[in-house]
Amino acid sequence: MAKNQVLDTATDSVAVPGTAPPAPRSTVRSLLRLWPYVRPVRMRLVVSATAALLASLSTLLVPIVLGRIVDGPIAEHDLEALWPLAALLLMLGLSEAAFFHLRRVVVARPLADVETTLRGELYGKLQRLPVAFHDRWGSGQLLSRAMSDLYVMRTFLSFPLVFLVVNALTFLAGIALMFTQDWRLALITLGPTLPLFLLTRRFESRYSRATRLTQDRNGDLTTLVEESVLGIRILKAFGRHRSMAERFHEQSAVLRRTELEKAGMLANLWSIVIGLPELALGCAIAVGTYLVAHDELSAGALVAFLSTALTVRWPIESLGWLMAYSNEAATATDRFFEVLDEPDAEPAETVHPATTAVKTVTTPDGIRFTGVRFRYPDAPAGTPDLLRGVDLHIRSGETMALVGATGSGKTTLTALLPRLYETTAGTITLDGLDIRDLDRSHLRELVAVAFEDPTLFSTTIRENVLMGAPGAGEDRLRAALATAQAGFVDHLSEGVDTEVGEQGLGLSGGQRQRLALARAVVGDPAFLALDDPLSALDVHTEALVERALREVLASTTALVIAHRPSTVLLADRVAVLADGRIEAVGTHQELLQSSARYRALMSGEAALAPERSNAR
Repeated sequence: MAKNQVLDTATDSVAVPGTAPPAPRSTVRSLLRLWPYVRPVRMRLVVSATAALLASLSTLLVPIVLGRIVDGPIAEHDLEALWPLAALLLMLGLSEAAFFHLRRVVVARPLADVETTLRGELYGKLQRLPVAFHDRWGSGQLLSRAMSDLYVMRTFLSFPLVFLVVNALTFLAGIALMFTQDWRLALITLGPTLPLFLLTRRFESRYSRATRLTQDRNGDLTTLVEESVLGIRILKAFGRHRSMAERFHEQSAVLRRTELEKAGMLANLWSIVIGLPELALGCAIAVGTYLVAHDELSAGALVAFLSTALTVRWPIESLGWLMAYSNEAATATDRFFEVLDEPDAEPAETVHPATTAVKTVTTPDGIRFTGVRFRYPDAPAGTPDLLRGVDLHIRSGETMALVGATGSGKTTLTALLPRLYETTAGTITLDGLDIRDLDRSHLRELVAVAFEDPTLFSTTIRENVLMGAPGAGEDRLRAALATAQAGFVDHLSEGVDTEVGEQGLGLSGGQRQRLALARAVVGDPAFLALDDPLSALDVHTEALVERALREVLASTTALVIAHRPSTVLLADRVAVLADGRIEAVGTHQELLQSSARYRALMSGEAALAPERSNAR
């Protein structure tokens, strides 16, 4: 790959599909965003920096003692005078070690607390963000921000941040000491300081771009690994593990090239950061030797100066590393706050004033969709809305079946009820109350949803089901399992306390769907939205679930997505969704007589029509 090609193709890998990486901020501006979280432990950081500074100053005193030893006991062959100075050197070494130990002890716990707070805030934010956000973002990108980026941020606070301050102060103290020892040698030694400063300033922006690109591509790779693990059955069943491995190696190679680009930049910087001071020090040694030879400088003074210069050299050499890590921390901070800066809900101009008060429904009016329009935020420009003015009234206590062709927007319509997505226009009311005027938590207590593709969590069956009604007792749990015909749980190793494993993959599709249905009905919700809840069941189990489900539907207002006549027969009335609107509403028998589209959907002709058209 040509030089700098990796950096020139920065838009090849982005955190969010369809967007370009944000322009890098100033490192200082980015890192200042951590201040609210660091403020509570600022005194700990001050103590840590003070301890590190005292350790560095202890190191600066060593050259002075060495100079005294050379000009005193060594030059005069006085061993008696050597021991006190040797003891002083030992004390300085022990004090340096003690101060460094104190620095680490002081900041370890509070910075771990800062990291925990940041991670908790990120997790809470992910729960508050709308589903549309999660549709856009890869899970690996979010995982890398919650783990690796936070680790970089904490490491920066515990070490580079402290030593940026400490090394700067040590450098200034060292310069002052060097000028008191010999101003001529000091000027020679400090000659490379200004060029190094200008070099690191130029290095900062390029390294920021490389760091951002690396971290984003690392997130992409994390997403790929996660998808491969969760989809291992599909990969093996279709024999696609090799192609996925090739894709993994391709992304790994891209990440490797980016990392090597970063390493090359650091190598170039370090060669100059180390080389120039070494050259200057060599010149100072030559000049100092000349001065000693002409009795213009004592040997002890030269040893003291060179020892001081070697001590000061580390703050200069560490500048490149500290700047590099500061850039990585700034990039990690930017990536972290990209998530925290996302708005929790829809834009303010379309939000009704929400209330946190729990509202009591006094007018039974069921569910009303009035002029509801919706389009996904990432829908291509110029394409029509998915829902283009849905008007539908589900009477209180009624069960409405919703039918329509695949992709017509049925699942989206049910997701609008608990405000998993926000309507583009129009209103949805529950017993006369606009759902945007209800507190979200209260709304989701009123509305229970069971999706066609059920999601179970890596916990017990009991906890998975009772997510639908926290605090519900054993009787309600058992009643919900009975409604969903989930008696199979009693034959598992630990009954309802059996761990289902990640994504519930230890269970069959039908078992997962029945547990999802139990979760929806366990809370005895006032409103129920079921997305083809029986699609994974065999005919015998489906009949049993339908019989039990009728009792639940008799006491609630429900919207049921249906693809089969047996599911439609659970409903009092049926609505046909087509072209983004409700085309017809009526009973099953009425629509069979009046709606050609409904007859086609129920008979399967709608699915066969494209095939017949292609055949012609």
